Amino acid sequence: MSATASATDWVFGYGSLIWRPTFAFGEKRTGWIEGWTRRFWQGSTDHRGVPGSPGRVVTLVPQAGARCHGVAYRLHEEDREAVLAHLDHREKGGYARHEVDFHATPAVQDGRPIRALVYIATEANPEYLGPAPLDDLVAQIRHARGPSGANVEYVLRLAEALRSIDADDEHVFALAAALGPR
Repeated sequence: MSATASATDWVFGYGSLIWRPTFAFGEKRTGWIEGWTRRFWQGSTDHRGVPGSPGRVVTLVPQAGARCHGVAYRLHEEDREAVLAHLDHREKGGYARHEVDFHATPAVQDGRPIRALVYIATEANPEYLGPAPLDDLVAQIRHARGPSGANVEYVLRLAEALRSIDADDEHVFALAAALGPR
């Protein structure tokens, strides 16, 4: 896990952190980051799959003009280091900390973005799977299961969480529709 030094008290979640933060926080805000899009291109052998049969979870991919909606959490100062250690362990499968500008809705008092940490898995990590056709993603996700449960559950819960914050994500919604009830 590589980490950039940061004094920010905010963490941005765009995947399972939206519906399952698993840590104490002082404030929660919905909003977006710019220049990134969410994709099911990261392998998961520790949560939604196992070695030899990885699941697929989201990471962020740079894309000019894109907006990725999610949730930011303000950490309690006294819990910050413990929460970050917890997240470093939770996101150990190829993710690294980065800083981004988070645009809260509604905007904070001065209207400027909030500096937040985000965990991103790049193609440089050994768990990275990269793009695949929708049918291949569906087949892999439908059969993957790991210690945190079925990979299908992850996709469907993410789609539900995004809808609950009025966020549109064509990639997630297409995958969820393809995985939905048969």
